[in-house]
Amino acid sequence: MPRSSVPPLASHAPPLGALLRQYAAGSALTCDPVDQGLLNRGYRLATTRGHYFLKHHFDPETADPAAIARQHRATQRLADLGVPVAPPLPGRDGRTVAVVGGHAYALHPWVDGRHRHGGQLSTGQCGRLGALLGVVHASLERVMPTRCRAPGERGGGEHEGEADGRHLTVRRDLTAPRDLTAARERAGGREGTSGRDLTAVREGAAAWGLTAGRGEDADRGRPAGQCGSGGGARQGEPGRPSEAVHHRDAGRHNGTPGRSEAATPAGASAKPSAPAEPPHSADAHRPNHPNHPAGRPQPQPRPTGSNSLAETPPAPSADPADTFALIDELLAHVRRHQPTDAFDELARHRLLERRALLEQHADRRPPPGGSVGWVHGDFHPFNLLYKGDAPAAIVDWDRLGVQPRAEEAVRGAAIFFVRPTGTLDLPKARAYARAYRRTAGATPSELAAAVHRVWWERLNDFWMLRWHYERGDTRADSQFPAASALAVWWTREYDAVCEAFVG
Repeated sequence: MPRSSVPPLASHAPPLGALLRQYAAGSALTCDPVDQGLLNRGYRLATTRGHYFLKHHFDPETADPAAIARQHRATQRLADLGVPVAPPLPGRDGRTVAVVGGHAYALHPWVDGRHRHGGQLSTGQCGRLGALLGVVHASLERVMPTRCRAPGERGGGEHEGEADGRHLTVRRDLTAPRDLTAARERAGGREGTSGRDLTAVREGAAAWGLTAGRGEDADRGRPAGQCGSGGGARQGEPGRPSEAVHHRDAGRHNGTPGRSEAATPAGASAKPSAPAEPPHSADAHRPNHPNHPAGRPQPQPRPTGSNSLAETPPAPSADPADTFALIDELLAHVRRHQPTDAFDELARHRLLERRALLEQHADRRPPPGGSVGWVHGDFHPFNLLYKGDAPAAIVDWDRLGVQPRAEEAVRGAAIFFVRPTGTLDLPKARAYARAYRRTAGATPSELAAAVHRVWWERLNDFWMLRWHYERGDTRADSQFPAASALAVWWTREYDAVCEAFVG
């Protein structure tokens, strides 16, 4: 990525001696930085005991050790259910977060995998991708808390704490994703778990592993929704990873642009489009966030890392009045930038174009979001590693939190299946969405509402331009042509996009 106007981040060599003393991971041989991400830092660490991924949780918003430990517990429980993740290794004291010099670190097995963009996936693999996300959402529903404990309330009740008060102890096998069904059954059904929850994940285990086509066929009988604005066991021992895995995600965490390592099929772009989401994709309307339209406080959803679904307020949609003000500010930045370059010309064109679209569609602002649930929070190609044709690990759970689940599904599709020209591969999106709906138990109307909200979000989204002009950070510049074109194309092809997600 061109970073000529971005001062280099201060180097921070990890304190290997102090860190490795907390793990039975041997002595360090080499420690090489992986491509710098937008938020956190990663290193490929080779020791006398094996290869590891060392993650430095650097971003202040996600570096709280308690929040990191919560994410670690969630990924371990997902692993126990057979979901392809790479939980961290415990230290000698059993903890997975090591704090040294005021900085938080975690040691993971090294996942030797490759990233694959939607253009590198067959239609059947896109169906399996949608089913995998459905498995993630349904499994999070099972292992994460559904309510906060009231002050003074004693534990022990149903759905209490994390993992519903139960520690799942089923070991997983990364090479056998179909074991999810058996793992769920051995973990034991419990009172209060819906039949849909259990059935959906059972079916999803087969869907994302082997038989996505079954999900597509079974879903065809559902009525189309109305398009519009409606509304446990550890993985290996310390120092002895059970599988050599490669966290290539370190350089692409949180939407960092980068090049896929996967083989590119004939006719596909050699350089897939990078994820077109802000580093915190659900934070676009957070006060003072670079993507907040005018920096004005608005009602917020429960923060990422929240302990409960209870009383989670819906997220407000962007106010076009704020967006108009932001467009004027950005146009002023463009005018002041001399000499004018090609990026300035494209930015000016897109800003004027977007203002006209918003004036035309201002009355289509969606209401607050629909039903929420636990989500990964940052589901895109650079946070998913493939080994061969099968997903090996979903990585980077820093944004784990409570958000509208269907919106994560739509955002993920908009990143996986965007073409360099700024259009979506709708046949692949359709296969993905059908499998997701069947596995997650989502209705067509939920997906229709999510499509509308994410479309509106993209129509009001200028985080890349704010980074470029307000922060002098050009790392996302290469994403701007496709991302800005997508908002325009999506508006023109709104009905076709909606039908792809609900049909």
